[in-house]
Amino acid sequence: MPGCVAVRQCEGMTSIRMSRRAFGGVGLWGTAALAAASVLPAPRAHASSALLPPLDPVALQAAVDDLEHPPSTAAQLQVGGTAGRWYGTSGVADHRTRRPVTAYDKVRIGSITKVFVATVVLQLVAEGRVDLDAPVRRVLPGLLPRRFAAVTVAHLLNHTSGLPDHVGIPEPRTPEEVFQHRFDHWTPHEWVATATHGPLKFAPGTRQEYRGINYVLAALIIDKVTGRPYGKAVEARVLRPLDLTHTVVPGDDPRIHGRHVHGYLRMTDGTLRDITTYDPSPSRGEGDMISTTGDLDRMLAALFSGELLPPELLRLMFTLPPDDVRMLDGSPARYSTGLQQATVNGVTFWGKTGETYGYKNAAFSTRDQRRRFVLAYHPTTPRDGEESRMIARVADLLTRGTGAADAAPRA
Repeated sequence: MPGCVAVRQCEGMTSIRMSRRAFGGVGLWGTAALAAASVLPAPRAHASSALLPPLDPVALQAAVDDLEHPPSTAAQLQVGGTAGRWYGTSGVADHRTRRPVTAYDKVRIGSITKVFVATVVLQLVAEGRVDLDAPVRRVLPGLLPRRFAAVTVAHLLNHTSGLPDHVGIPEPRTPEEVFQHRFDHWTPHEWVATATHGPLKFAPGTRQEYRGINYVLAALIIDKVTGRPYGKAVEARVLRPLDLTHTVVPGDDPRIHGRHVHGYLRMTDGTLRDITTYDPSPSRGEGDMISTTGDLDRMLAALFSGELLPPELLRLMFTLPPDDVRMLDGSPARYSTGLQQATVNGVTFWGKTGETYGYKNAAFSTRDQRRRFVLAYHPTTPRDGEESRMIARVADLLTRGTGAADAAPRA
């Protein structure tokens, strides 16, 4: 089996199979997860969006102009919805040429890929081709061991499967080691095999733990049912109908074609190195897609408006597990089928965050679509609890009003 770097998946993140511990000690990835949760906490109360503040263009521009917290090379924010629209950018798309960011620049969207995958699986459910209650072993024979027989398709989609941690995957401890592993290649079956050692972590459906492997399996279900790679199904069922011409499922292609924002990592000597190009195979179906802020805004609008799913299945995307299903740390479950819930200043959003090295994104909307936002920015440092600060100040501004751009604590 080929070598690769490890994943310890934190909520709201995708992986490029480069360590979730981010070059540091064992506790770093856990700190990052807690930071992400504190930025966008998700209590179960479905707060109203009636008290949304008016948009403050000056404050919003200041929020994305602050490329020091966290250290980033660029940012762009698109605000949509019936309560007002705004778009702004900061920084450069290419550190070498100093080309500014534009709305047409593609970015790696990380775990927002999961929204597309969940949508296609639910479309197949609507067509009677997938049963949410079907055991995964029955849909994908020979892939999971017999002791995982209780894991169903539904458990994958809402992260209640209890699948074990990945085993036998080396973890880089420096940014230089990240670059050593960025072209490691895995087949989906090889990657699934790293998460099938030992027993289930909990009985399926009883706890919730955000895991990318759930969506690697969901993409394989799309492959199996449609008879073609999951990306082709996403293109036919979502991208072409919605005219999302800047959104791409890359397959094994390591590059981003056309205009795009480069991602960078800061090396141990302080220099920036371009991490844009890498093998996306280990994040297939859970974090490999490429898009733009405009396309993601259009996707959210169409999905929430019922253009892609019948009402009874769309409701699953806005339904959390029962109250007695908790995250492993004891906090309330915050992931539905394909989305996550987040409440900021009493306003409840649904959507998804996503991250790969050099790229961080958030795409959220209130259920009534009075306020949507898609934020794409480009941190250069490892996950240490600081990388979510831009999401914090933008979400605060969009829900609390003028003066909130400095709400995130500063170092």
